Amino acid sequence: MPSVLFVYTSADKTLTGAPTGWFLPEAAHPYYVLAPHTNIDFAAPAGPNPPLDDASVQMFKEDKESVQFLNDDTVKQKFANAKKLSDVKVADYDAIFYVGGHGPVLDLASDPVNGKLVSDFWNSNKIVSAVCHGPAALVQSVDSAGKSIFAGRRATGFSNSEEKAMGKVKDVPFLLEDRIGELGGTYEKAADWAPKVIVDGRLITGQNPASAQGVGEAVLKALGGQ
Repeated sequence: MPSVLFVYTSADKTLTGAPTGWFLPEAAHPYYVLAPHTNIDFAAPAGPNPPLDDASVQMFKEDKESVQFLNDDTVKQKFANAKKLSDVKVADYDAIFYVGGHGPVLDLASDPVNGKLVSDFWNSNKIVSAVCHGPAALVQSVDSAGKSIFAGRRATGFSNSEEKAMGKVKDVPFLLEDRIGELGGTYEKAADWAPKVIVDGRLITGQNPASAQGVGEAVLKALGGQ
């Protein structure tokens, strides 16, 4: 059975001091796609129990998978035992997946341990995937020639228009749509809040919360699943 590492932010505040963290459905939806067919571990820069963005709990309190995820004893155990990124061994996994929320832009994007981890996954021919703000965790990562893994590839992530609609432009150090383009990637998007998943070889990205299940399905397919 393949193994997938879910990576969460450890950041709990934005640049303006607003509370943040990881975004509930962006973990829950892919988790329940992948869990029956893969072994899943959790990790974060600071290890166990990464901060959950409470706004996402309120927004998705009617969402079946999100509610299930919060009350799932197996999930609670995975959070309690979440690895520090510095303790992750690339050889143990077939794919890495970055959960969104504004947090990844604030810590994972600039964390040198994370930057090396993604590069090591990529250069070991593993699947690298992310949703919403999760692709911000990939911006430091390079291939064996030292080029950004976005360079010459198609990708998506939370759009500038979605960021403006949420009034969060000042909460983050950069806009993901702009950064993907600056790194040589071809950024693509659907309408705001509509699902959009891009698979470009081993790079799998989703635009927003509505895209999370699709990213999980694309990762499963790339692993040789359904």
